[in-house]
Amino acid sequence: MFAKVSLAILAAITANFAGAAVVKRAVSPDAPATITACSGSLNPPNGCATIPVVADTCTSFTGGLTFLNNEISNVLVPLGFTCTFFDQFGCDSNGGTGNPSDVVFLQGGATNMENAQGVAGPENFNDLASSFTCSPIYEELTKVIFDVPLCGHREGSVRLE
Repeated sequence: MFAKVSLAILAAITANFAGAAVVKRAVSPDAPATITACSGSLNPPNGCATIPVVADTCTSFTGGLTFLNNEISNVLVPLGFTCTFFDQFGCDSNGGTGNPSDVVFLQGGATNMENAQGVAGPENFNDLASSFTCSPIYEELTKVIFDVPLCGHREGSVRLE
């Protein structure tokens, strides 16, 4: 019990008096940088393509991905990423009109596009996607550093990190 109380007091002191450095890191640094998009099912795979993810870059379903344009039914996003799918090429939200039904947001895991998360809640986005963009999810880490005087000594301190 004493250790828990001491840690709580130390944490409170740390938060109030110490300098803190905020560092951002990807939640899952080992996450594969690909998504799987399927015109059919994910399992068993049917009409699927594994697409490399370049963070914060738009990928339109053109060229070699044309077969997926307005055909995606299921998507697998790697853990540690969030992806936004659009019903227009170029990651455009309906020419900028802001229609909340023309974009969905997917977090890491498998999603059936008939029940994808839209702006106003679940959306049927089956066979509507024409482009997407993904980004890693970051978490903030706070590293607190302060010097604690050694008890009974006039000089010296211990550096806690």
